[in-house]
Order: sequence, then structure tokens, then C-alpha cells
Amino acid sequence: MRYSGVLVLLLALLASSVARNVPLTEQNQGYIVGGSNAARGQFPYQVSLRNLVSIHFCGGAIIGTRWILTAAYCLSGRAVTSVNAFIGSHLLSDSLLCPLSTFIVHPLFNENNMLNDIGLIKTREAIIYSSLIQPIALGSGHIGGSVIGIASGWGMTSEHGPLPENLQWVNLGTLTNEDCKIRLPPANAVLVDDSMLCTFTRTDEGICYGDAGGPLNSANAVVGIVSWGVQCAISYPDVFTRISSHRAWILANISD
Repeated sequence: MRYSGVLVLLLALLASSVARNVPLTEQNQGYIVGGSNAARGQFPYQVSLRNLVSIHFCGGAIIGTRWILTAAYCLSGRAVTSVNAFIGSHLLSDSLLCPLSTFIVHPLFNENNMLNDIGLIKTREAIIYSSLIQPIALGSGHIGGSVIGIASGWGMTSEHGPLPENLQWVNLGTLTNEDCKIRLPPANAVLVDDSMLCTFTRTDEGICYGDAGGPLNSANAVVGIVSWGVQCAISYPDVFTRISSHRAWILANISD
């Protein structure tokens, strides 16, 4: 299993004085820090990606009757037959299985610097919408600083605790990319690209391992996909794939 209990480093181990930058997809090690329990129907677009023994390892968002948006890192190296998607509930044990047919990983995804960390999943059958299952719109405009977004996911709620049964969510404030680079250690700051979006609100509040692929919602549209960060809510920004930079690619691939 790719995401076993050992941290997977995005880069070679950096000098001890530099913070480590790791993809936020560690199975059984991540959590939304400082979050709250989601209510029934609060996030009807939320998807849980799980392995064949039903362990949640990544998030996603419904964006069409046959399409789920997630991070490329969540799909890269995995066979579609090894992943199940679950939808329709804020509770892990109450959600509905949604069989999958195809993975589309961005052809320019680079696992070394996390550029183009975006992927699409086509479902085997059309998703039937209800009050608990709805798509989220794709963001189109460029998001600058001081915008409030909502991140959601089923990561752990404490460093060594179990996965939460209840979906977690947290409000996060966006940063300009310039501000983001200033707040990150130099070795991490150089990775921040215009196609990425950063958030930071305060220490002990943010996203972490296991939340990768999950949506950042602003004004009822997905504007970012959880991608990478420096450890977990320790005063550094979280980094998302910017939807506006990849909107054309998404629309081109879901048009058929």
C-alpha cells in the first residue's frame, strides 16, 4: 500500500533547520485541525475515496453527474479497480458506494514539485442527485488574498486518534502568493507557483495528511484542491491547486 504509516516526503529530506514539505495524503495520519462537525447535507458535494478495505485516504468533490474532482496525487500509481468512492453523507458509515470507471491524471503532474496536482474520476453510472448529493460549481475568477474558503474532509481530529465518523470543516483565509512565499521556509516557498492557492488563518487551524483532494469552497464554488503543506497547522500556509488555472483542462475532459 502506497500510503502506509511512514511519512512520504515530497522532496528529499531537507536540512534539519528547514521544515519538511509533504503531500497531504498520508493514510490514517491526517486531520483537519481546529475544525467542526459538519451537519447532515451541509456538504452534499463531498466525496470520500477509500481503498478496497474501506479505509478513507483522500477527498474529492462531485462536479457533474459522472465526474469527481480530486488531486492527482490521490490517483497517481493507483488502479481504478483499487479505489471506491462514497457519497451522500456527512458520516463515513452512512455513505453510498459510487462505482468508478476511469481515472484522468493531469498529464503534466509533477510529484517532485506538485505542479498540476489535479485529477478527475469518471463514475461507472450517472450520479443521482438528491438533497444530500449535489455537485459544486467550478470557480472561474482568480482568488487573491483575504477571501474566506471552507475546507472539508475526514482526516483525523488528533495526531494519534481514529478517523472521525463525522465530516470535519474549517474556515480558512486565502493569501496572495507573495505573502504565502514570505510565510513559508525558503525551500518550500520556491515551490509555490501561480497555479497554486495558499491559505492561512492561525496556528492550530488548517488541513493536513489525509485531506488531499478535498475541496476549498468559496461562494459555493470549488476554488482549490488540497495539495500540500509543511506539516500540520504549525503556523505555515496550506497550499491548494488553483481551480481557475486548470478550469479549461477540467472542462475539456468532462465534455464527453
